[in-house]
Amino acid sequence: MSTGAIIMMVLALIITWGGAAICIAIAMKKSHKK
Repeated sequence: MSTGAIIMMVLALIITWGGAAICIAIAMKKSHKK
């Protein structure tokens, strides 16, 4: 595999897990407000 493909895979994983982490954080904040 080329380094470019590896970098793209890593970026995709970061975006996926980062988005999930943000959604979880928002959900936790909303539940705490209740």
